[in-house]
Amino acid sequence: MPDLILHEYSWSGNCYKIRLTASLLGIKLKDRLEYDVLKGETRTPEYLSKVNANGRIPVLQIGEDTFLPESGAACHYLADGTNLLPTDRLQRAQVLQWMFFEQYSFEPYAGTLRFWLAKRDLESLSQEQKESIPEKRKQGDAALAIMNEHLSTRMFFVAEKLTVADVALYAYTHVAPEGGFDLSIFPHVQAWCERIARQPGYVAVN
Repeated sequence: MPDLILHEYSWSGNCYKIRLTASLLGIKLKDRLEYDVLKGETRTPEYLSKVNANGRIPVLQIGEDTFLPESGAACHYLADGTNLLPTDRLQRAQVLQWMFFEQYSFEPYAGTLRFWLAKRDLESLSQEQKESIPEKRKQGDAALAIMNEHLSTRMFFVAEKLTVADVALYAYTHVAPEGGFDLSIFPHVQAWCERIARQPGYVAVN
């Protein structure tokens, strides 16, 4: 495998997904380059022209000249051909199903609230942002309820084994309390989080 460099904001759950995937697989990152998104370091002309024209992190650099944005794409790249990505066609599709669910039905709520409440002063939020908090918490809880029901009859999300779907969902779920979510009302999710943390190669977000 070519040398891998992670362009990241290490506090971000999306960046953590890539670090956790690599660690679970025993893949060493050659380097980790930190950007302060609060200071606009991913919006500079150099970053936009060289690393990611979309101005976001994470980006997995593969070799000298290939830059792969989007956490799901990077995790998929690392997991391809390993035990974190099933070979069965339907199971691979189910992995993607849960990764898409995480990005569209959970991360926009849990991730945003975590950022607002843990990284920003509540008073710095706009009135519109403040008013959106109850709805974001409601939507995040709805996603957690779906996850909790799914995990009530299984150990992991797909194929009864750890996959990148679990990694993708775990990143923001286990730190959801930082965004004001109460995981104690989702016992199957809590048990699953503990299960992930016991996996060989596990690394914490911080």
